[in-house]
Amino acid sequence: MRYHYLRFDIWLCLLLALFVSIFPAALTERMLSAEYENYVKEHTAATGEIGGMAADDLFRAQTVEDLETHDTFTVVSPGIEYRNRGAGYFGSQYLYALTLPSGERVAADINMESVQIEGEYYTGEATLPTGRIVRKDLASNENFINQITHSEPLSRTDFYIDMMGNSRKASQDDFTGPAVFSARAITVIIFFPLFHAIGSKLGIFPAFFGSRKKQKSEWE
Repeated sequence: MRYHYLRFDIWLCLLLALFVSIFPAALTERMLSAEYENYVKEHTAATGEIGGMAADDLFRAQTVEDLETHDTFTVVSPGIEYRNRGAGYFGSQYLYALTLPSGERVAADINMESVQIEGEYYTGEATLPTGRIVRKDLASNENFINQITHSEPLSRTDFYIDMMGNSRKASQDDFTGPAVFSARAITVIIFFPLFHAIGSKLGIFPAFFGSRKKQKSEWE
C-alpha cells in the first residue's frame, strides 16, 4: 500500500492560514451576536400570543371538542406527561403526543420556553403555551405517524395544536455558524497561497508551478 503525504511547506502554510482565520471568525461571531439578540426578541411570543405563556383567563381545554370550539386555548398537563407520550417529526416540526384531561390524544407543537410549571417539575401541573388548531392531514406522513404512535394511537390525525407560533428559534451556534465558517474558509483561501508565495520568493519553499529549465545536451 502506498501512502501519500502532503509536503511540509503545504502543511505549514495551511496551519498559518488557519491561525489567521481565528481573528475574522471571532469578529464575525461578535458582530452576529448582537444581531442574534434581535432575532431572539423577534421570535419570542408575548403572553397571550400563540406560543406565548397562557394568561390566567385563557380557556383551559379539556376535550377535543373544546379545542374545536375555541379560537385559542391552553391545556393543563400533569407533570411532564405532555412531552413523555411520544413524538415525531412532521416536516420540520417536532410534534408531541399530548394527552388531554379527557384522555384523548392529539399532536401538539409546543414552545417549551413558555410552559408554566406549578409545584414539582415531575409531579406538579404544567400549563402549556397559548395554542390554536391547525388543520393538517397528519396521516399523510407515515413515518411521522409511526414515530408518534409507537405506544398509543392519536385520537385525531386531521389537525395538530400550534403552541409554537413564531417562537421557533435557531440556536446561537446554528445562527452564526454558517457565516463564521465562511469567514474562516475565505481567510484560508486568501492567506494559504499568500504565505506560500512569500515563502517561495524568499527561497524557503519550492514553487508550486516552478518551471524546469531544459538541461543542455553534452553535444551543445
